[in-house]
Amino acid sequence: MARAVTPAAPRALRLLGAALLLLLLVPAGRRAAGAPVAAELRCQCLQTLQGIHLKNIQNVKVTPSGPHCAQTEVIATLKNGQDVCLNPEAPMVRRIINKMLNKGSTN
Repeated sequence: MARAVTPAAPRALRLLGAALLLLLLVPAGRRAAGAPVAAELRCQCLQTLQGIHLKNIQNVKVTPSGPHCAQTEVIATLKNGQDVCLNPEAPMVRRIINKMLNKGSTN
């Protein structure tokens, strides 16, 4: 005897498929404070640090404001490989940027 398929069965399968897709799209991990988000057409820095010691910085990248983000973003790569977002308005960060620019122009 064949079993009749009820209209609820296909709907339940679609719901299950949508739930699985949603789980795949949800980010798996949490980000640390000051850490940049993935490079997309949006702001990368959701939180910023007021400064960090210059000896810990390997590289600094300054991204001017534009259609992707209304704020200027400063991302420092530390010597341990971690990326951190810095507040471009903080006096300490401005000094760090100037020192890094001067360091690059003297080479």
